[in-house]
Amino acid sequence: MAETTTGPYLAAALFCERVIEEKDGVLSIVRVIDRIIHSASGADTPEVMPPLSYGLTALICLKSGKASGAVQVRVDMESPSGLVKSGPSMTALMEGGEGDRGQNLIMKMQMMFEEPGLYWFNVRVEDKIVTRMPLRVVYMRTGGPSPQ
Repeated sequence: MAETTTGPYLAAALFCERVIEEKDGVLSIVRVIDRIIHSASGADTPEVMPPLSYGLTALICLKSGKASGAVQVRVDMESPSGLVKSGPSMTALMEGGEGDRGQNLIMKMQMMFEEPGLYWFNVRVEDKIVTRMPLRVVYMRTGGPSPQ
């Protein structure tokens, strides 16, 4: 099979609560997140979801393949209604060589979700989408006005 790219290659991309990096470089991923439930209750609970600020950590693991040098990595957010917002970016250093070397990018993000539904996060390496990470925001409304 012919190789279609020389790298870098995506080894993992996910959202979690936090990433712990041990002294030997091994990562521990804490609480993988692919769904956020925003619940509200009470008599004055709005029918439409109010904006939700939520802290997430994105972990993007790249392997260099034959790629060498600095590459730009960016995560853009696409809302359920189709609005795309540019997200954080970082520089990853690819070492080339035998290709098994790479870099783990840990991005702490404070996100603002304005509507419920499925959000897509496009992971771009040098402006090329290498994967998309889904994240669903669910608005659970309990209670409401008391019947009179």
